[in-house]
Amino acid sequence: QVQLVESGGGLVQAGGSVRLSCIASEGTLEPYLLAWFRQGPENERTFVAAINWAADSPVYADSVKGRFTISRDNAKNTMSLEMNSLTHEDKDVYYCAAELRWRVGVVSSEGRYRYWGQGTQVTVSS
Repeated sequence: QVQLVESGGGLVQAGGSVRLSCIASEGTLEPYLLAWFRQGPENERTFVAAINWAADSPVYADSVKGRFTISRDNAKNTMSLEMNSLTHEDKDVYYCAAELRWRVGVVSSEGRYRYWGQGTQVTVSS
């Protein structure tokens, strides 16, 4: 089992950048497929990006491809999301998620992940 904690959200200007981090406060991230999801106040939680344990096959939602970069450092038990060229559509609560890599499921499906952080708010201003 793993406990996830996000950090790094806040207020950023449109066109700007922010870096989110997710750490394991308990357990190790190495056996896990890791992902970022986001959710607005009246929206469902949607997939942003995922990264496998070897960090060699990142997957991105079309809406963030080319702007966001997901990464992980298993030795430091952390995962990050570098977010560039932010727009108002990126304003959401961002969640990190984890699931054991050998469990079958769709990478971009919320239902695949059993472990979630508490979320961190990203607000984009004009």
